[in-house]
Amino acid sequence: MDKNPQREQMAHESMVRNLAAQAEAVWPQELPLLRRLPLSASFRALDVGCGTGECALRLAAAYPGAHVVGVDVHEPHLAHARERGAASGAGDRLEFHVGDAFALDFADDSFDLVLCRHMLQAVPSPERVLAEMKRVARPGGFLHLAAEDYAMLHFAPTTRDIEAFFLNGPCRFARDTGSDLLSGRRTPALLRALGLERVTIDYAILDTERVRRETLAEIFRAWKDGYAEVIAAHTELTLDETRSAFDEMIGACLDPNGYAVWQLPIVQGQLPD
Repeated sequence: MDKNPQREQMAHESMVRNLAAQAEAVWPQELPLLRRLPLSASFRALDVGCGTGECALRLAAAYPGAHVVGVDVHEPHLAHARERGAASGAGDRLEFHVGDAFALDFADDSFDLVLCRHMLQAVPSPERVLAEMKRVARPGGFLHLAAEDYAMLHFAPTTRDIEAFFLNGPCRFARDTGSDLLSGRRTPALLRALGLERVTIDYAILDTERVRRETLAEIFRAWKDGYAEVIAAHTELTLDETRSAFDEMIGACLDPNGYAVWQLPIVQGQLPD
């Protein structure tokens, strides 16, 4: 099994822009969901698939007593995260390491909070990643997931059916490479199957009413730059059709009278104590 079928797209320069725009859009709605968890002042957190460290950096800043570790398979992203971490003033409270989400290099019961954001939809067998996250979380600890679902995007005005584009384009590409871009809706059941308790699902509403239009547009601009060619290669859509669909999404974001929305599932669960 290829555990990282989207490695080329994750390594594309557009992913740095994408992760930055997503963090700017999501974090203001995500932090209150983290704040409701009864974490100690000096909790230990692990960010699985941390990428360029957008979440880990924000988490360390929001919780000045926390120790935050980020792991990812892509060393250039980690180098970017380490550089920013060194400038953040977090010191040794913030670490970044190469790591395999399917075989985390940590002992059982090591962390109070284990996060995974914007990654589960890009890997096969996400339940294996979740099982590893549960293993390294302490009894009574928490899992926190931003689990993408690409059927929860809507745009207006457009000349084409963008919902159908996502199902026939990106979602088809994901299926062909062993992953699932509709994983967000399935994640609560996966946590319950692992025995987690008090499973909740909330939504970050990333739309043109709550997020800067240019920030929202940058998410889809980065997706276009990083994914248009591979989507066209794996589907019946041409490259021009694929790029045009993304251009319509970007246009809806930037049109003062347009509307765009992405409902992002954020799922939490607690390990039995």
